[in-house]
Amino acid sequence: MPTRTSLSLPEDVRKRLQVLEKDEDGFSDEDRVKEKLRLVQDFLHVDAQDQLNSLKEKMNTSEISKEGYLSKVKALLGKELCVENGSHFGGTEQNGKTNGFTTNGSHKDEDGGDVTMDIQEEADAMKSPSAPKGKSGRRSKADSETKKSPGSARVTRNSGKQPTILSMFSKVQKRKSEEVNGETTNGQKELKKEEEDVEEVKHYECTSHLNITKPFNKKKKKNCFITLVCFCFTPPPKCPDCRQYLDDSDLKFFQGDPDNALDEPEMLTDERLSLFDSNEDGFESYEDLPQHKITNFSVYDKRGHLCPFDSGLIEKNVELYFSCVVKPIYDDNPCLDGGVPAKKLGPINAWWITGFDGGEKALIGFTTAFADYILMQPSEEYAPIFALMQEKIYMSKIVVEFLQKNPDVTYEDLLNKIETTVPPAGLNFNRFTEDTLLRHAQFVVEQVESYDEAGDSDEQPIIVTPCMRDLIKLAGVTLGKRRAARRQAIRHPTKIEKDSKGPTKATTTKLVYQIFDTFFSDQIDQNDKEAGGVKRQRCGVCEVCQSPDCGKCSACKDMIKFGGSGRSKQACRQRRCPNLAVKEAEDDENVEEEDLPLDKTQKKVSQVKRKKQTQCKLTWIGEPIKAEGKKQYYKKVSLNDEVLEVGDCVSVSSEDPSIPLYLARITSLWEDNNGKMFHAHWFLRGTDTVLGESSDPLEVVLVDECEDMQLNYVLGKVNIMYKAPSNNWFMEGGMDVDLKVIDDDGKSFFYQFWYDTEFARFETPPPFTPSEDCKYKFCGSCARTKEREDQETPRAFERLEDGDHDSKTLYALACFKGEQFRVGDSVYLPPEAFTFSVKAASPVKRSHRKEDVDEDLYPEYYRKSSDYIKGSNLDAPEPFRVGRIKEIFCQRRDMTDVKLRIYKFYRPENTHKGVKASYHTDINQLYWSDEEVTVSMSEVLGRCQVEYGEDLNESVQDYSSGGPDRFYFLEAYNAKSKSFEDPPNHARSAVHKGKGKGKGKGKGKGKASVPQETQDLPNETETSKVPKYRTLDVFSGCGGLSEGFHQAGISETLWAIEMWDPAAQAFRLNNPGTTVFTEDCNILLKLVMSGEKTNSLGQKLPQKGDVEMLCGGPPCQGFSGMNRFNSRTYSKFKNSLVVSYLSYCDYYRPKFFLLENVRNFVSFKSSMVLKLTLRCLVRMGYQCTFGVLQAGQYGVAQTRRRAIILAAAPGEKLPRYPEPLHVFAPRACSLNVVVDERKYVSNVTRGNGGIYRTITVRDTMSDLPEIRNGAAALEISYNGEPQSWFQRQIRGTQYQPILRDHICKDMSALVEGRMRHIPLAPGSDWRDLPNIEVRLKDGTMTKKLRYTHSDKKNGRSSTGALRGVCTCAGGKPCDPADRQFNTLIPWCLPHTGNRHNHWAGLYGRLEWDGFFSTTVTNPEPMGKQGRVLHPEQHRVVSVRECARSQGFPDTYRFFGNILDKHRQVGNAVPPPLSRAIGLEIKKCVMQRIKEEQASENVKQEKMEVSD
Repeated sequence: MPTRTSLSLPEDVRKRLQVLEKDEDGFSDEDRVKEKLRLVQDFLHVDAQDQLNSLKEKMNTSEISKEGYLSKVKALLGKELCVENGSHFGGTEQNGKTNGFTTNGSHKDEDGGDVTMDIQEEADAMKSPSAPKGKSGRRSKADSETKKSPGSARVTRNSGKQPTILSMFSKVQKRKSEEVNGETTNGQKELKKEEEDVEEVKHYECTSHLNITKPFNKKKKKNCFITLVCFCFTPPPKCPDCRQYLDDSDLKFFQGDPDNALDEPEMLTDERLSLFDSNEDGFESYEDLPQHKITNFSVYDKRGHLCPFDSGLIEKNVELYFSCVVKPIYDDNPCLDGGVPAKKLGPINAWWITGFDGGEKALIGFTTAFADYILMQPSEEYAPIFALMQEKIYMSKIVVEFLQKNPDVTYEDLLNKIETTVPPAGLNFNRFTEDTLLRHAQFVVEQVESYDEAGDSDEQPIIVTPCMRDLIKLAGVTLGKRRAARRQAIRHPTKIEKDSKGPTKATTTKLVYQIFDTFFSDQIDQNDKEAGGVKRQRCGVCEVCQSPDCGKCSACKDMIKFGGSGRSKQACRQRRCPNLAVKEAEDDENVEEEDLPLDKTQKKVSQVKRKKQTQCKLTWIGEPIKAEGKKQYYKKVSLNDEVLEVGDCVSVSSEDPSIPLYLARITSLWEDNNGKMFHAHWFLRGTDTVLGESSDPLEVVLVDECEDMQLNYVLGKVNIMYKAPSNNWFMEGGMDVDLKVIDDDGKSFFYQFWYDTEFARFETPPPFTPSEDCKYKFCGSCARTKEREDQETPRAFERLEDGDHDSKTLYALACFKGEQFRVGDSVYLPPEAFTFSVKAASPVKRSHRKEDVDEDLYPEYYRKSSDYIKGSNLDAPEPFRVGRIKEIFCQRRDMTDVKLRIYKFYRPENTHKGVKASYHTDINQLYWSDEEVTVSMSEVLGRCQVEYGEDLNESVQDYSSGGPDRFYFLEAYNAKSKSFEDPPNHARSAVHKGKGKGKGKGKGKGKASVPQETQDLPNETETSKVPKYRTLDVFSGCGGLSEGFHQAGISETLWAIEMWDPAAQAFRLNNPGTTVFTEDCNILLKLVMSGEKTNSLGQKLPQKGDVEMLCGGPPCQGFSGMNRFNSRTYSKFKNSLVVSYLSYCDYYRPKFFLLENVRNFVSFKSSMVLKLTLRCLVRMGYQCTFGVLQAGQYGVAQTRRRAIILAAAPGEKLPRYPEPLHVFAPRACSLNVVVDERKYVSNVTRGNGGIYRTITVRDTMSDLPEIRNGAAALEISYNGEPQSWFQRQIRGTQYQPILRDHICKDMSALVEGRMRHIPLAPGSDWRDLPNIEVRLKDGTMTKKLRYTHSDKKNGRSSTGALRGVCTCAGGKPCDPADRQFNTLIPWCLPHTGNRHNHWAGLYGRLEWDGFFSTTVTNPEPMGKQGRVLHPEQHRVVSVRECARSQGFPDTYRFFGNILDKHRQVGNAVPPPLSRAIGLEIKKCVMQRIKEEQASENVKQEKMEVSD
């Protein structure tokens, strides 16, 4: 049964062959052979095709008769169709290897690669290499059609006459450059490649023959089995020429030429095209090829398949022809009149682009051996293919122009730009989508590369912008490809003038300028010295790295080998490695802090001081002033004839000569058994603080470190003066200051601050007034250290006489951590302090992985190997336990260990109802229980207030809004009966009405042994006293930071600066009383500094002394990154908005200053940006510190880590960072910062704990009405009541029936189709998509994704299917022909998934019980944060949902179109976070006011006494 072929014949072909075999349709012998040949021609082995070609040639040259030709063809076909039958099935042999199924059916798979179907090589091999190739890169074929064009006349195919974007922008239409006529520049390289091709083919032929001679007498039964197996793995056949799938519905055939169509040479001599009188020489009389225009054209391969000409086929020497109507060059009308119909012109040697002819469209052209042709209109059937070509050229134009003007945009911004650009009229497509961009990514990136190549060497290339890097990663673009080829296509490149839009040069005050300038000129000189022009390594892999130096560019001309000086040491301009540039930019961004084990030795520097004794003369001066035991205390001592007295400062040298001298203050002098001693209170040099090398070399700081030491360690006396802020400090901003504080004589230093080494806090030195009797030995460091230790030890007071038991003593009061606790007070305890008797129905940690997945339907599901789901709260800790103190006692035998007997409070989720109960109840609602437990006082984490709701003098809402740490209960819970009941009387009686929360934060002033007066001030009276600070919000955005401060009641924003108009408008909508400046902050500062009172619009400018609080988040693009500054990034930094913002601070000298930024602000440039920022603040005289906060811990369902720098003017208290309110997923809470190998933490003491449960996506948005993809109604009704505490808070008290901005982006039909197929299970993303064909809402059908390559890394599926979608899966370079589009599973994700964590989260759904990824400025399913799909609806999240994830009240307004609104929300500081910081600032102000009042009272008393 010879028809059962294994030539991968499609079903219909096989059937037709069977019919022919049976001889039923009365064909003559000749017809039957011809018909068979026509059927199987495309599927024959290469050697068979070669034999056929040579037979045909012989017949044409009459070497054999027609009959002989037919019989030989018949024999050949018989052999081909029959021999294959037994030897091996499964399609033509690939890669020159046996197919992996050897004859007996055993599966041969040595390197996992044997079974692959490597289509690229197959195609190379099929290019009938019978004749050795000539230089022209063409094989001469004996086809009658091509015989007319003699080989010699043909022009070289320039491998890849690829256009470049540069040429597109030139307005002039240019002639083609000369090189088309001559040899290619890379002649040798080409030849070499050709030879390799031939080699490969020979190898192929041999193996083919070998296979054919294998025996094939195996049992039939086995054969059937093999056939089956093989057929299911063989990818569908592709055309060996144009590489399109033969079973693809989109594959179209050329419909044939009109009868009057002429061949190329004939057509070119037609007088209708002639520009001159036809002379005898015809058109060969001029050197340049003639140029014509063509319209109604189609391009096809030699089998008649219509195919694109820009997919690399021409570069691979595939012969492409075109038919068209040719018109003279001067005719701009694309209609057919006056044209010459022409057939099968070509083959095409090159295609090119000559730029946008003064407008939207690029001119595209072909070169054949005879002429250049400029394309006008495609034929009807070719139009869809040509549209893609125009789309890609136009797309690259948009991208380059957009990135030139906006180098710092994100991938989402680019998508936004592309999706909102209307394509020019006359192109055959109506909208651009993300799919369009990814489809053409390789081309677009290549255009960007060639644009960069023409740029200046010191300009940052566009290729490393964040946006391009994301595109390269997502689409798997190969960089540095075919540069040689591209270069030939550049025609007279014209440089585009770059827009230098963006902020102007930074306006700086003298002080800020000097710090940056002096520091950097030193740094950069030093870096240059160290580096000696560091030689950048290359990737060595891409074609750019492997090409030779060009010898023509400025860098080459400087090289010694080209006769230059060799000084510049720059790489050849043509050989700048793009992979390296992109990698460096990547490294710059991904600074993730490592979780270092906390090194205890870092805490106390004193243990590390290794000191050196000196030879010296020591004598006491005067008599001892006091004796204590064996110690004789003195006032003065003479050291080498230098008098030292208590209070003097001295230097001590280190054992290690490279370490500068240690500095200390003598706080006492004495003699005892150890000899002559002194007590050293150490100073720390500025270089040992977080400021590091940026600090003033003469500045030191006070630290709480001290020790006893022998006097012979002292080297000598030094001067350390205290530099106090001047009386006129607030008005001295912006003055010309000398950066030098004191002269450097080697012995003089100064200090302004006390420094906390653990938290990196610079604070005003604490006042210390030693009592008269211990002047000679008072050490402030000892006193503070002792006070801290006292506070860390729980103490009990006010012993209760009546309650004595035999075993324990009862007390009424205990002190711990500076707070007082009385019986009846409520306390926080860690979750492990006690458990509950009810086992709540806690969510089981279930694995989300399904076991029995149909891998053919869900081919990407295997990538979901890890159980970790981004944005899941499964690991979030429990909030603190709350208990009420029943008694305070000590065991008789151990009086130091203070114990508490407490009543447990249940939270709603601790009852038998479980987590669901907590969703509807208030977050601060508890249940009383009579269960008791004993805990140690040292476990207590803080004090809170728990009241019975019925006993309050105000509503529960008002009571709760009085501050955190306020809880209430309405019922008691009985765990035994699992019921809720009225609380017992003793639960109510302990209520202290009107008792404010006496949280004495900060160090208790009195000694702990004296109980402080409990502060029974109700909160209201306290808060009303705090003045609202006049605030200037710079880079205000839509006002998130200000909103939180307003909620905290600490500020009124009188001025805001925001350059981007929609955000400025939004700020005005929400703050009608604020003056909003919509202009560059540098211009405004310049105006104010030059004495102006108003700006050009007549708005009043804030003057010196007006601004009491300054807050803002300066954007940091351009210099972000972790390696050190070089001259270019430094000049960017020097002109950055950070520097402008610091100048604002220096000029206005506000009482409080806050700088908010991304987490990595503290790591940029090896933390240099952070150090210089702090250095400026320190030099201005500000107390300051830095920390990283997680917004999710302050009440939003979103992970968002932010760096916050706080500063307070002299006389104010420096705020601490707010303690977390809500528990949050631990992986998102790594908040420490490593600077110079030291780890800093913010002052948060309660770690990852929180007083409330975490806020979830369900809390955030479950009450919002359902909407569709693209919903655009700006105002709708809520359709329901709020469900959760968060929703009640966010909707606000004033009842608002209108819900605004619940609108979402309208995604393209394809994206919408994908979203519809993402399952609703938690953790679902693109890997759950089915591989099916779907009808989209625009009526088009998607295609199935084809898996055509073996995947080295992932092997095969359980059903044996392939998993690779591109040649690169097997480790070879990517092949453009492998790209697929319009598939439900986006081709680019499996293409690059192996190197990017399987793109986890793209097209991901939010999880009801989880949280948002950092809210982005533009929700895109394939963007940086891909988890942007609603948990249940088939759409991306709405503007209102994003706003809620940021904690904006529902009444908050946004401005502009939907993308403007998304951007306003995404760029904002979450108000709950700024509110928490605002409340901390408020505490400081209250404390200062209280202290001032206390000292006023003391003064009053003194005055009265003196009276």
